[in-house]
Amino acid sequence: MGDDMRRTTAPRSATGRGPGRLLAALAALFSLAFTGAALPQSAAAAPERAGGTSPAAGPDAQVPAGVTAGIAVFDRQTGGFTEQLNAGAQFRSASIVKLLLALDFLWNRGPDYAVPAADRTRLSAMLRSSDDGAAGHYWSTYGGSAIVHRMTARLGLTDTAPPPAGREGYWGYTAMSARDTVRVYRYLLDTAPAPVRDLVMGHLRQSTRCASDAFDQHFGIAAAFDRPWAVKQGWSGRYAAGTCGPAGASPAPADGPGPGAPAAADVDLARPALHTTGTVGAGDRSIVAVFTLHPDGTSYGRAFTDLGRLTRSLDVPGGTAPSGTWYGTWGSGVNVRSEPFIADNSTTRLPAGVEVLVGCQRKGQVVSVPPYTNDWWAYLPQYGGYVSNIYISHPDDRLPDVPLCGG
Repeated sequence: MGDDMRRTTAPRSATGRGPGRLLAALAALFSLAFTGAALPQSAAAAPERAGGTSPAAGPDAQVPAGVTAGIAVFDRQTGGFTEQLNAGAQFRSASIVKLLLALDFLWNRGPDYAVPAADRTRLSAMLRSSDDGAAGHYWSTYGGSAIVHRMTARLGLTDTAPPPAGREGYWGYTAMSARDTVRVYRYLLDTAPAPVRDLVMGHLRQSTRCASDAFDQHFGIAAAFDRPWAVKQGWSGRYAAGTCGPAGASPAPADGPGPGAPAAADVDLARPALHTTGTVGAGDRSIVAVFTLHPDGTSYGRAFTDLGRLTRSLDVPGGTAPSGTWYGTWGSGVNVRSEPFIADNSTTRLPAGVEVLVGCQRKGQVVSVPPYTNDWWAYLPQYGGYVSNIYISHPDDRLPDVPLCGG
């Protein structure tokens, strides 16, 4: 039986082994050159760090080729930064500005900080699932750009600015930097009244994999480190529709007006953006802010993968890398299933071509996507389910260095 997805070119032979690894490698290189897809990564090697190291990135941060990044990692235990790269550079914030929207709403509600039921619902959706409707409510109700001016003054932000003239209605065009985002989290953790800290951070610790617009938002921090972590993510641009949720979900475009949006003088409003921010480790030891812009035409899965590789390269005190091996995938709309067989058991779908962490593998139902056939399935611990090994970018049916599930 065939899994339900749209076929794309598979870097595999018809049997899963075919004429050998050299041919598969050449096919993968050809695919990369003409589609921008991820190179299939051999599980026998350490996780690949794509692209060259930027001369300004220091000893750890490795920025994929073509990606523009602003990075700040702050160790709350030592009181110093372990990573800074273009930390003061302004990026359009996308959904990171929702932190400011929440803090502005809560600012003058002391001493009891009572929150009406309707706003408890909105704040939960906005902070856990990045709900754009809730953000639009707070933006339009409480003054739009005035919110940014208020929070900039209150928190001493130096790189944060409201959307450019003519784009005041687009809250995602608020400019922010990695170092200002660190300041926001330091306020939340060290200065904010306990009810404010507990409400905001409590929601960020319960970030949902599927955002309200059906984009998979567990990239960057959420994929690079084991819990405990708390995240607020952002994405904006010309990405195709997201693929999170069971088959049949109808995701909305990424936030922001998308194609044709004019660029401001200093802030790029055009290239696809993907940002990961939050805290990592026991006691919120490290604050991490990584803002990225990707070449025009980059797929969501490619940006997801590049941001993941960059985040995994960082020196993040208190962070623990998850166990398993990273592999590329191919295909569009590939289902993650609760068991290694095809039934009414899809739990979500993978962004097209995304890199995934494989924890173990086992035999299951034979899957046939002519001319490819395989009965091995990979367990993805971060998704809590299985995908057929047909969709893992490796020429063999069975992944050579991945253990058996339960073995």
